[in-house]
Amino acid sequence: MAESFEITPEMQAVVGVESPPWTVEVTSTSARAFARGVGYTDPVYFVEDAARKAGYEAIPAVPTYLGTGVYDPRVCDWRYGAPRFPDTPDLHVPLPNLLDGGAETIYERPLVVGDVLTQTSKVSSLETRRSPSLGIMVVVTRETALKDRAGQLVATQRSQLLFY
Repeated sequence: MAESFEITPEMQAVVGVESPPWTVEVTSTSARAFARGVGYTDPVYFVEDAARKAGYEAIPAVPTYLGTGVYDPRVCDWRYGAPRFPDTPDLHVPLPNLLDGGAETIYERPLVVGDVLTQTSKVSSLETRRSPSLGIMVVVTRETALKDRAGQLVATQRSQLLFY
């Protein structure tokens, strides 16, 4: 348990640096699999006719599903599929443990099967907090923006990671 920790200038330099754009697709297979995996049973999320009758142009993605990143073996992590951009600074928090601090997503419109989105991400803030049970934590807030082919913002997600 860390009793003290200071955010270094090198760590602070990462705040606000936007990642290169990355392609994310909402495919019928991935959207249906995610809906099924989180327990949705409404046919709107599985059957094209039901989605159209409900007013959607295609099967909608359930809340929290933001598409699947296109895997490129030249730049993606082989295990998790996330892109690694060598020209952008990496945040190194020298604390051994990590917790998911949750996420909130703001939708400008529903995501639907067939959407091809461009995603960018940045660390929007860093702060330290004291937890009675974990000691000093570094709270990393990340903001991810997703835009459609026309360049219109369709969703923003703010998520937090807690290093301790």
